[in-house]
Amino acid sequence: MLGMVEGGRRRGRPCMRWKEDTKTVTGLPLSELVRAVENRDHWRQVITTITRSRPRLDGTSLVFSTLSFRFTMQAFLKGGTSGLSKDKTDAASSNSKSQKTKEGKAKIVPWVEKYRPRTVEDVAHQDEVVAVLKKSLEGSDLPNLLFYGPPGTGKTSTILAAARQLFGPELYRERVLELNASDERGISVIREKVKKFAQLTAGRARPDGKPCPPFKIIVLDEADSMTKDAQSALRRTMERETKTTRFCLICNYVSRIIEPITSRCAKFRFKPLDDEILSSRLKAICEGEGVDIEDKAVSAVLKSSEGDMRKAIMFLQSASRLCGKDTTVSSDIILDIAGVVPDEMLEKLIATCSSDSYEDLDVAIREIIMDGFAASQILSQLHDNIVVNESLSDKQKSVICEKMAGVDKCLMDGADEYLQLMALFSTVMSQICHGN
Repeated sequence: MLGMVEGGRRRGRPCMRWKEDTKTVTGLPLSELVRAVENRDHWRQVITTITRSRPRLDGTSLVFSTLSFRFTMQAFLKGGTSGLSKDKTDAASSNSKSQKTKEGKAKIVPWVEKYRPRTVEDVAHQDEVVAVLKKSLEGSDLPNLLFYGPPGTGKTSTILAAARQLFGPELYRERVLELNASDERGISVIREKVKKFAQLTAGRARPDGKPCPPFKIIVLDEADSMTKDAQSALRRTMERETKTTRFCLICNYVSRIIEPITSRCAKFRFKPLDDEILSSRLKAICEGEGVDIEDKAVSAVLKSSEGDMRKAIMFLQSASRLCGKDTTVSSDIILDIAGVVPDEMLEKLIATCSSDSYEDLDVAIREIIMDGFAASQILSQLHDNIVVNESLSDKQKSVICEKMAGVDKCLMDGADEYLQLMALFSTVMSQICHGN
């Protein structure tokens, strides 16, 4: 124990300052007092010695002070805490509680990540892609890949699941480099991050003894946002590092990828998920999370998500958090979360166009914008309404849809929503009231 105390002093523990204080008060070195803590008989001798050497000390105070010192030292040597260190104990306890709270919060993950496919077989509604990847995984080899299709159809989840099966959980982080090309889309990223990672060599064995392909995988998400120069630099890197690296490019629009890259990749189109697949997955998630949801609410999620699994799961989780466990999720809640414009409001807006009054149209558009509805959502729902509107001729529909395309482009470029909606509905008004 004395060694622990002396070692603690060398490590700078504050309680080791007792060495000088105790010698001043008792006339004995700290080593004698520590040995007294371990031996009851020696402790009595210590008290006798202190009494003789310090006759001015009151007997009662001496007994209490020495007992207090003994219990303090015993607690310290056993790794416990004494009354003197109560504040430190409380601080440590509060830190421990806060740490546990943080750990508990860290376990809460979005449902999109929680229910992300872990194997290629779990990927929904992409049978052709799954079949080809399963054959490639059996041979422990992959070509360069190009996944394209609408968002939320499983492109990123598929390649990450394939990488986990190829490399195992131990080597996954070492062998996979995932970059979002919309954030890092310049040529410098290709020259620095991608090129350096591609030049690293990889072994053939996994820690669990299973065979492992001797290459790495670079995943470039949203590759259609990359500049042309960056894509050209990537083409050259793909040529040079074929022995050590495989590339997987993920995009929504394959037409934005240069031809030299597409010719070097196996292309796979991801289809929008049909309602049956989406519905079964959503009901399975509701069952796993204990969420009570109406059938109409499920239909509202399917209609609002438009085949996007990620969007559907996010709508479902948001509605669940809003309602709580004791409330059933209704279709109205889903529509509010999705920002869908009510049919009555859209019909009123089209009826205003039939009045041939720009003043009334101005008031109606300002009202719908003040209600917080996005112009892109209004545009999407208006398109669906115009296409099935039997009171309009095909020529009138084509003029309105052509105007929609221009307005959509302007909105994507950051144009003012009010002005663009006024321009669009002025065209609708003109076609309804004066069109042929």
